[in-house]
Parts: sequence; C-alpha cells; structure tokens
Amino acid sequence: MARPTTFVLVRHGATTTTGQVLPGRAPGLHLAEAGRAQAEAAAAAIARLRPRPRALYVSPLERARETAAPIGAALGVRATVERGLNECDFGAWTGQRLATLARRTQWRTVQHAPSSFRFPEGESFAEMQQRVWSTLERLAARHRGQSVVCVSHADPIKAAVTFALGVPLDLFQRTVISPGSLSVLTLSETGPVVLCVNAHALDRLEPS
Repeated sequence: MARPTTFVLVRHGATTTTGQVLPGRAPGLHLAEAGRAQAEAAAAAIARLRPRPRALYVSPLERARETAAPIGAALGVRATVERGLNECDFGAWTGQRLATLARRTQWRTVQHAPSSFRFPEGESFAEMQQRVWSTLERLAARHRGQSVVCVSHADPIKAAVTFALGVPLDLFQRTVISPGSLSVLTLSETGPVVLCVNAHALDRLEPS
C-alpha cells in the first residue's frame, strides 16, 4: 500500500482588511505588518516539522504568495502557484464590507445552508469544495509518501478539512481557520485523516 501524502494547509497572514471586507480574488491586497509576522512564525514552525515538507504550493493571490515566501526560504524550496488553491470566487460580493453583507437576507443562507448558495456572478461553496479537494487529490498522486505545504485561504481550507472529516458542507462554517494557522491532514488510498486544525505550533507530521 502506498504511503500517505501529508498536507500542511496554511492560511495566509492577516491583511489590513481581514475581518472587515470580503476581498475574494481582487488583486492588490497585501499582508499587513501583523500578517508578515504570522507568515514568519508559520515558516519557523514548518521548518521544525519532521518529516520535512518537500514541496510548496500557493494560491495565486498576493497575500498568499507573500505568506509562502518565508516558508519557501525556510524549507529551501520554490513555491509553485496552484490555481486550485485560490480563494472562493465571491463574484459581485467581492470587496464588500462584511457588516453590510451581514444585513442581507442571503447571509443567513451563507452561514447556515452554504451548500445551497452560489455567490452572484461567482462560485458556489460546493464548487469551491470540489475544486480544492480535487487539487489535493492530484497533488497527493504527485507526492506519494511526502509532506507538502499548501498556502491558501480560510474558506478553501475549511472546506478541505471538513470534507476530510465527513462534516456536511452546511456545517463547515462551524470550523475556524485563523490567519497564519496550520491545519494538517493525510490522504492515502484508505481515505483522509485529519491530524490537527487551526494550530500555530507543531512538531511532528504523524498520527499519535
């Protein structure tokens, strides 16, 4: 039986609009000072992991690539842009303030029945989850028996972790993925195993 592939899923560090705006895929959003510190802390934590990650993949957005930079330097590997790790396409909601969106009737659906929701002119949560999980399956086939770092965004990581746990998509909003956090899962022929969620310090990439 092939050995599992271990994924370290890293949410990008904080930006100046984190928690205030739904930035989506809009270009030009960079890490804040706190976000750069979170990226450095994530890099230091990942550099200590054993077995050592052998590859680094990153969402194409600036805030993710800036988070990946110190990780790549710490591991001595070059980051590869992987569009399957991109943020959810929020369509017409891109760039709007969360406080404004929370007043819309559709916001309750986003929070409590996301499997039935599609962002206007954008992606559905179900499509996002399928995209991210398919990406991990493809990368797992490429890196059998290795550890891989993927730098992405809160919703894609939540979708991957909850899918691995067998949690219905309508409950995925109950999972928190903080800026700069690490979540770890393995993927093998026997299925996924989740090792940790939303951590900021790790030492090993193996089940206890």
